[in-house]
Amino acid sequence: MPQREGTLPVDFWNRPAVAAALATCDMATLVEAVRLARGWSQADLARTVGYSQSWVSRVVNGQQSLTLDQVREVCERLGIPIHLLRFAPANPVPAPSTASRPPAADAAGRTKGAGPTRRRDFTKAVALATLSLPNASAVGEVHEGTATALRDITGNQRRLDASSPSRDLVKAALAHLDLSSRTLLRARKTPFATEVAAVTSEAAGFAAWLHADMGDTGSARLFYHRAVEHAHQSEDALLAIYMLGSLALFETDSEDPALGLRLAQEASRKLGDGAHPTARAWLSCVCALGHAALGDVSAAQRELSRAENAAERSDNTEPPWPWVFRFDAAKVAGYRALAAVRLRRPYEARAAFFEAFATASPAPKQQSILMVELASAHADAGDVDEAFRLASEALHMGASYRSEKVVNRVRRFRREYRGPQARCVNALDDQLACLVTGRLRL
Repeated sequence: MPQREGTLPVDFWNRPAVAAALATCDMATLVEAVRLARGWSQADLARTVGYSQSWVSRVVNGQQSLTLDQVREVCERLGIPIHLLRFAPANPVPAPSTASRPPAADAAGRTKGAGPTRRRDFTKAVALATLSLPNASAVGEVHEGTATALRDITGNQRRLDASSPSRDLVKAALAHLDLSSRTLLRARKTPFATEVAAVTSEAAGFAAWLHADMGDTGSARLFYHRAVEHAHQSEDALLAIYMLGSLALFETDSEDPALGLRLAQEASRKLGDGAHPTARAWLSCVCALGHAALGDVSAAQRELSRAENAAERSDNTEPPWPWVFRFDAAKVAGYRALAAVRLRRPYEARAAFFEAFATASPAPKQQSILMVELASAHADAGDVDEAFRLASEALHMGASYRSEKVVNRVRRFRREYRGPQARCVNALDDQLACLVTGRLRL
C-alpha cells in the first residue's frame, strides 16, 4: 500500500504549478503532481484514492470530471488542502456581444457546441461554488489560516484606533471578539487551538483598551482579565506576560497603583532571565510608574535605569510579538516623564517630555493624555498659562475623539490645581462647563 504521509516536500503547495492548480481547482494537475512527488505509479494512486486505474487515468488526462463528493474524497485521501481550492479561469472569457453570443442550450439544459474543456470548467465552477456553501463538513472549519485572518482584523482595528473615536470602533471590536471566542470553542480539539487562543487574547485586550478610553473601567477590567486568561490558554508565555503587564498599567492609571505594581512585579518575575530587551524595558517602565504613584523615588529611578540599560542593548532590534515597535530610549524618556509628574518633579518631567517628543509623534488620543501630564508638570513649575493652554488643547482633542479617558484626565488636572484663579483657569472652567451642558460634545 503506498504511503500517504511524510513524503511531500515542505514547499510543495507553494510551488508555482501546484499553487496555480489550487487557484483554478485543476484536479488533474493536482492529482498528477501528488503522484509524481510521492513516486507512485498510477496503480498506487488508484489504490490510495479507492478508484480504478482507468478512472484515475481519465482524471489525470482531463477526460473525467469530478463530482463535489469526489473532489472532497480525493482531497482527503491525498492530503490536498481543500480550503485552498479556488475557481479562477486562467483566461477570462470576454463578455458576450451582439456579434458573439453564448452557445444556445437544448431542452435538457445542455449547452450546444460546448466541448469537453467547457464542460470540465463548468463542473469545476459548480463544485467550488458548492464547496463555499454551509454544509455539515465545512461549517466551523478551523485551519492553518484561521488565526492569521482573525489577527489581521484586530491589527486593522488597532490602526483605525489611531484616528477614530473608540465609540465608533467598539461595536465592531466586540463583534470580532465574539467571533474569535466562538472560533476558539470550535478549535478546542484541533492543532490550531493555541493560535486561536492567542488572537482571541489580542481581541480581548483591544476591547479593554477601547473601554478604558471610553471611561468604562469596569468593562475594561473584565476584558483585560479575559485577555490574560486566553493568553494562558495560548501557551505563549510572552503573550501572557504582555497582557498581565497591560492589566498592571491599566490598574495604575485607574488609581490603584499598589495593585498595578503587584501585577507588574508578577509579570517581571515570570519574564525571567534572557528575555528580549523590549519586553524587559517595557515591564521595568510599568513597574516604575507604580513605584512613582506610591511616592517611592528610589525604586522608580532604579526601574527606569534598568529600562534604559535594556533599551540600549545591541540586541534590542526586532521586537518580539506581541510588541510591534522596538522599545527605545525615546519611549523610556516618555515613561520617565510620567513618573516625574507623579513624583512632583516638574523640571525633570518637562525635560524628559521634550526628549520623548523630539523623535516620536504619538497618535492623537495618546498625545492628548501626554499633554495633560505635561500640563501638570508646567503647573507644578508655576507656568500656569502654558499648563492650562496644554490642558485646553487636550480637552478639545479629547472631545473631538469622544475620549472619556482624556476628558477625565483634564478634569482631574483641574481638581488638583491649587494655584491662583487666572484668566486661563477660568477659560478651562468654561470649556468644562460647556462639555457638561452639551455645547462642547463628546
